[in-house]
Amino acid sequence: MPILTLRNITKFYGRIQALNKVSLEVPEGSVFGILGPNGSGKTTMLGIVTDVLKATDGNFLWFDQPATSEHRRKIGTLLETPNFYHYLSGERNLRIAAEIKGHGLEDIPSVLKRVNLWERKDSKFQTYSLGMKQRLALASCLLGDPPVLVFDEPTNGLDPVGIAETRDLIKRLAKEGKTIILASHLLDEVEKVCSHVAILQRGNLIAAGHVDEVLVNEDIAEVGAADIAKLESIIRNTNGWKEMKKEGNLIHIYFPVGTASLEAINEHCFKNGVTLNHLQLKKKSLEVKFFELTNSVNSK
Repeated sequence: MPILTLRNITKFYGRIQALNKVSLEVPEGSVFGILGPNGSGKTTMLGIVTDVLKATDGNFLWFDQPATSEHRRKIGTLLETPNFYHYLSGERNLRIAAEIKGHGLEDIPSVLKRVNLWERKDSKFQTYSLGMKQRLALASCLLGDPPVLVFDEPTNGLDPVGIAETRDLIKRLAKEGKTIILASHLLDEVEKVCSHVAILQRGNLIAAGHVDEVLVNEDIAEVGAADIAKLESIIRNTNGWKEMKKEGNLIHIYFPVGTASLEAINEHCFKNGVTLNHLQLKKKSLEVKFFELTNSVNSK
């Protein structure tokens, strides 16, 4: 059963279309990244599924059912920087948050420990680092121990230490069995933290699935020879490659990740009368793959 199902979600702000018939499913236990550049519709999508915004068209399901107040109590959300009181301690701020959310106070010690703030629970919020402030915000999301967490740009504005701390916490929460949905414009964040990803561009869903399927790396064998036409003919008669591109005096041969063998390519060419003057293995980076996916929308 998917935790969250979107069916043709469409959103207009006046004449501006923020989302265009977006449909996807978030599997239970996944860390599902909503990836896209700023303005792609990520925050709008999260706002709709958390009932902050209303869709123009389409619908969504939580836990395979139309959303109810009971379902919402199972979802911890961090869609913007929470308004903590700077002159109060971390623990006191969580007490206020618990009262506002209608949760008991018994969770506060455990959530502070989970985000590694127990030893600083009595320190004023204004003394916290950026990373500690974000972890306190995540602790607030954990009150009531919801099985689902929704975060919008959880590392935005943090320094490198704060980013590392927040990502590590998300990974630990995922290992506890939480389903985590997070929006990010950072490809590196999705690669390191997420198990699944949906890529948005200008409100359009252009790819969705397991990270290893959507943002798959490829091996690229770059080869060259004096007789480039003969080399191309020989390569085309081999097996295992997915795509071939001629670029100037070189040929790029694309293989599934981990399957390209320079030795085998060199041996095959030599046996067929072609001596290579260039042979190099490259990796298609995730940045290149992401650019190709998003650029395919821009070019239409």
